[in-house]
Amino acid sequence: MAEYHNPVMLAECIEGLAIKPSGKYIDVTFGGGGHSREILKHLGKDGLLVAFDQDVDAQANVIADDRFVFVDQNFRYLKNFSRLHGAVPADGILADLGVSSHQFDQADRGFSTRFDAELDMRMDQSATLTAKIIVNKYEEAELHKIFGMYGEIQNAKSLARTIVTARLNTPINTIADLKSVIAGLIPRGKENKYLAQVFQALRIEVNQELQALQEFLQQTVDVLAVGGRLVVMSYHSLEDRLVKNFIAKGKFSGELEKDIYGNDNRPFNAVSRKAIVATDDEIKTNNRARSAKLRIAVKK
Repeated sequence: MAEYHNPVMLAECIEGLAIKPSGKYIDVTFGGGGHSREILKHLGKDGLLVAFDQDVDAQANVIADDRFVFVDQNFRYLKNFSRLHGAVPADGILADLGVSSHQFDQADRGFSTRFDAELDMRMDQSATLTAKIIVNKYEEAELHKIFGMYGEIQNAKSLARTIVTARLNTPINTIADLKSVIAGLIPRGKENKYLAQVFQALRIEVNQELQALQEFLQQTVDVLAVGGRLVVMSYHSLEDRLVKNFIAKGKFSGELEKDIYGNDNRPFNAVSRKAIVATDDEIKTNNRARSAKLRIAVKK
């Protein structure tokens, strides 16, 4: 488990779930199992924890416990598999979004700019779409959109054109190939940040992360019991915006809708108005906590 990562804001997540000993809980991002192990400590013999993870590497961390069920699926299938394993209605759902330290550290997975490897970036290694396919096959307009929306890159249009022009001569197959092709576009002194934005954009597209997050959030309404807790930790603004809007309005854009009596239609009440962030002490010992934002809501 240590090679995955230290769970960020572990105490805050557990407190946010307000665990009942006999309750039913769902950890939709199992990873190294850090959050799941802590949840199990708070459950009695009648409790249940169902954990999801689409990464085959996570299966090595599965917990031998009669109260624990592992589902090797993306959390976009939350409702069907939670129902299948008797976890509906659930008392709490936890999501720790993003890429684990373990995935970043596996050079051949292609997530990190620190290594050279094939452009892959699949969280589910049985999926067919890879970063290599995106940079070599997507139209210029599609690349422009991905880099602009998902990477929030200022020169997204030039970046897309540069990639499309370069691949006419030779395919862009590896991380080193991509870095070489776009080197002239990277602002001096901001190399790491720029490459991180490029890789974030490609990774989000490969894994359909924002679509999966929206599908997951919509299903939490049917999966959670009244009074059940939704605890979501995100690591970049695109994810946090979706979570924030969904908790506040029950949808991802537009204004809060009300019924004919003036009652709002949102399915959740936020526990705190602002996102919870890690303490300075935690950030010093766990750099991953620096960008984390934790939001907690209660099902109405």
